[in-house]
Amino acid sequence: MKKLVFVITLLSITSLAFGQQVVTKYMDKYEGDETFTKVSVSSKMFSLFSEMEGSEEDEQLFYDITSKLKGMKVVASEKVSNPKALFEGAISDVNKAGFEELMTVKDAEENVKISIREKGGVIEELIMVAGGKEKFAMVSIYGEIDLKQISKLASLMRVNQLKYLENLDEAID
Repeated sequence: MKKLVFVITLLSITSLAFGQQVVTKYMDKYEGDETFTKVSVSSKMFSLFSEMEGSEEDEQLFYDITSKLKGMKVVASEKVSNPKALFEGAISDVNKAGFEELMTVKDAEENVKISIREKGGVIEELIMVAGGKEKFAMVSIYGEIDLKQISKLASLMRVNQLKYLENLDEAID
């Protein structure tokens, strides 16, 4: 019985880490490429953000949103030589990692796909992949995620690659 509990625990940890590995793979691949911006935010950094100056309402909202997050990773570039192939490869990697598609947006300028990994009714990770004419962005937010709050986080953080998440709450209503 102890072995079964151990195996289940190990598999749970492994599946959560695998999603983060998708974005980490791209961070590592483009580590030396200065045309790519790589950002990794830990839960500690989110807690420090909550201590920054700002309106009390914004501070409390930010704390409420980020208190259950474990981190965020971003890989982005404004000058990709083959954005379509990079986008399709990233989508393939996300699908192989067992994410469920939540939303897709396609227009003349960009393609965006937002996918989630859910366990027991709780969203553990959200991955967004976006590609345009020369642009590429991949964002992973992990921890305990409330989709309605993620759109507020995107607008509060003012990170360009998160702009696609700002209307997420409208899409799920």
